[in-house]
Amino acid sequence: MIKKLLLVFCVILVSPLCFGQEMAVLTQRQQADVIDNWLQYRIQNLLPGLMTETGIDMWVVISREYNEDPVIRTMLPATWMAARRRTILVMYQPSANAPVETYAVARYDVGRSFKRAWDPAVQPDQWKALMELISSKNPKKIGLNYAKDYGHADGLTTNEHQVFLEYLPEALHSKVVSAQTLAVRWLETRTDPEMATYKHIQEIAHSIVSEGLSEAVITPGVTTTEDVVWWYREKIKELKLDTWFHPSVDIQRADPSNTEQNRDFASKSPDSVIMPGDLLHVDFGITYLRLNTDTQEMAYVLKAGESEVPGYLQEAFSQGNRVQDILTSNFVTRKSGNEILQASRKVMDTEGIRGSIYTHPLGFYGHSAGPTIGMWDNQEDTPGAGDFPLHSNTGYAIELNAVVFVPEWNKDVRIMLEEGALFDGEKVTYFNGRQKEIFSIPRVNEYLGN
Repeated sequence: MIKKLLLVFCVILVSPLCFGQEMAVLTQRQQADVIDNWLQYRIQNLLPGLMTETGIDMWVVISREYNEDPVIRTMLPATWMAARRRTILVMYQPSANAPVETYAVARYDVGRSFKRAWDPAVQPDQWKALMELISSKNPKKIGLNYAKDYGHADGLTTNEHQVFLEYLPEALHSKVVSAQTLAVRWLETRTDPEMATYKHIQEIAHSIVSEGLSEAVITPGVTTTEDVVWWYREKIKELKLDTWFHPSVDIQRADPSNTEQNRDFASKSPDSVIMPGDLLHVDFGITYLRLNTDTQEMAYVLKAGESEVPGYLQEAFSQGNRVQDILTSNFVTRKSGNEILQASRKVMDTEGIRGSIYTHPLGFYGHSAGPTIGMWDNQEDTPGAGDFPLHSNTGYAIELNAVVFVPEWNKDVRIMLEEGALFDGEKVTYFNGRQKEIFSIPRVNEYLGN
């Protein structure tokens, strides 16, 4: 009786209880504390191993105001919205696996994670101050953020690189190397505190996606796909969250004139009124505590007389889950993204599954650094990023699709899915589970019947 009363209460008030409780979001001040504590933890517990692993004992990150190196954005205090003037961070490891010394050659105090290493009153030239610091440490390798394969690791501008080399003593020039691998490893690796919180971050994203694909937002025959898109944007702001991309909502339907299943992802789906019988797909992400989500899920609008999503669509949806299982079963430490892709596609071909895999790292950036596992427009090897090996404690957006012919519609249906997950070195675990069934709009209420 209590369960039925709760269902009635939900229907009448369109309460969040119907679609998942509103999730707890920290205040801005609390978020800043978490971000700064996580940064300190990363420097103390993660960076020493990464610098030893890559053989770079000095990492110099240089950025000018509003032209931020992608790496420096992950190292600035939470209260800094951008680098100030020219901000130079120096990380030095005296010996293998030793604690890393961190310095800021900057006009302003760069928080508690970096020790101030420049006094303009004593040495007016910032570059000379940097060179004095470098010379005093006599590093074996000086890593700079220039890179061929990753934009994330290529944040050093041509001017700053040239000026750096002009000031650097000639005897140290041979020690300068690309910090590409170190930068990627820094960006891709998740620490224990981050992993503990990522489930909650994904849970928030799932809650918003679920509500948007529901009768709380969608009135069939009235609401358009763009209405839902902008509802998502407003919801993100309402919850004091951020996003790293504009969401999208598209429709597949039995109508032969609808060719959404063949749309090239480079083109935008048209704005359409949502109707009964439509199969909806959303692509959505949030940014919270400097971490990102990237989620794609699907919903079906019930037609008059329907009390559940048609079985043939659920069966097609299961093919998407199967591709997920095939892909994640091939996550093996040290395998490259290209190797994982080709091993997965081989199984798909054996099982007669059509579809594509375009999975990418997920973390400080939505499309983050690490092994690329296919691209939507390239199911062959991706040189460079696809050759990067898989490491433990790294996050991924398990992104892919399965194409299934549905006789009831006399056409293909494309099941497009994406869920955040962690690879711990042995297995892949979804941060907050994954969609296993298509949402119904409206949600099915047990006390109603035909």
